[in-house]
Amino acid sequence: MLKLLKDAFKVKEIRNKIYFTIFILFIFRLGTHITVPGVDASRLQSISDLPFLNMLDLVSGSAMQRFSIFSMGVSPYITASIIIQLMQMDIVPKFVEWSKQGEVGRRKLNQATRYMTLVLGFAQSMALTAGFNMFTQYGFVPNPNAQTFILIGIILTTGTMFVTWLGEQITEKGIGNGVSMIIFAGIISRLPVDIKGLIEDYFINIEASKIWQSVIFMIVLIIAVLAIVTFVTYFQQAERKIPIQYTKRVAGAPTSSYLPLKVNAAGVIPVIFASSFITTPSAILQAFGNYEGEVWFETVQTLFNYNTVPGAILYTVLIVAFTFFYAFVQVNPEKLAENLQKQGSYIPSVRPGKGTEDYVSGVLMRLSTVGALFLGLVALLPILAQMLWNLPESIGLGGTSLLIAVGVALETAKQLEGLMLKRQYKGFMN
Repeated sequence: MLKLLKDAFKVKEIRNKIYFTIFILFIFRLGTHITVPGVDASRLQSISDLPFLNMLDLVSGSAMQRFSIFSMGVSPYITASIIIQLMQMDIVPKFVEWSKQGEVGRRKLNQATRYMTLVLGFAQSMALTAGFNMFTQYGFVPNPNAQTFILIGIILTTGTMFVTWLGEQITEKGIGNGVSMIIFAGIISRLPVDIKGLIEDYFINIEASKIWQSVIFMIVLIIAVLAIVTFVTYFQQAERKIPIQYTKRVAGAPTSSYLPLKVNAAGVIPVIFASSFITTPSAILQAFGNYEGEVWFETVQTLFNYNTVPGAILYTVLIVAFTFFYAFVQVNPEKLAENLQKQGSYIPSVRPGKGTEDYVSGVLMRLSTVGALFLGLVALLPILAQMLWNLPESIGLGGTSLLIAVGVALETAKQLEGLMLKRQYKGFMN
């Protein structure tokens, strides 16, 4: 990785892309420290143990803790993306039609996603503000009235749209997927605070007789982190190579090749989707704080709280479900079979067309089963450990953080390798 970065900085075009990405991430981090006017953010310390607040704080890079203008981060955008992609599965005919129109259709779907983000962002911002004001005993907003709540909602929604735009700029002109890089920057920015908290909890604010227990815990924690990083790296790199033969009528084509299908074709997107899906209902639920104590309220709150057994199970099931869903979105066996047929290639012993589509679907289903179970276990085990042994909140979200951080780092490294390889080919042709 270090050698790759060193080589990348030697190329002016790639170096400019890296600098541009760093500049955009700097703007994002700067915005996370600008508190929304008209609120008393210090009041949030009294409800800092709310699970959904910690999850939102994770993906926003501690912006929620300060209730900054970027508090919601890209969470509404991710939720909107999920809804738009679900609507493309023969639910809304117009979206299905757009999904088959190539670049033009993609632009229309992106525009629809932005409008959906705008609506969800405003609804979520109003719910968060009203909920926080109730949970902090009506001291979060010093001047609570409709005008103040609407103004705060507009500011937070504007912040979300601006962060989404920053992510798009990274995707177009920088390195890596913009949304993933924004979340990655937020997670990395929390590391010093989390490490400091662990040291204070297990080495400074403890009795001398328990020091050895703390040492053993830290050793086990370091080993667990290294193990997760190793396994995530292995699964992200692992792939199934399906042999491909080319017909003789294709001039200049090789006689054989292979089609690489990754074990985890969906990457870390399912973890990001599941995190957003579990936090959005919890955030909206805060607006109904006066119903606390009623059966429906307690049931929904328990279900969307990953610190409870039902919530942890739902979180894992969402990761598994989104892994299957996004893997088929990424690969799309129907289009793959159609492209192979157009290129005059085929999979040995498999009939072209529908036969190839069914074969690829079966292989992708088996691969995604392994990838989904792995992602679910890595995200679930730290949460279970936190619940069983009453560990710090950062441990419970550690699996999710590592999955996202390692996955984004690997995807970015692959993009850098692709740019370097492309440059080598250009140099050869010139």
